[in-house]
Amino acid sequence: MNKSLLLLCAAVFGAIGSYIPVLFGDNDLLSGWSILGGMIGGFFGIWVGVKISKAMN
Repeated sequence: MNKSLLLLCAAVFGAIGSYIPVLFGDNDLLSGWSILGGMIGGFFGIWVGVKISKAMN
């Protein structure tokens, strides 16, 4: 399993997950919703990274 791929996917999806509440009118990037969205996005990114890593092998 490629660790750098997992880290990249987790970072990208975590940033996207943190920004989604801003699109719905939450103007604070460090609010609870943004932190929760970043956490969920990071977990989703790790899952996507594992799936991509397994598909590459």
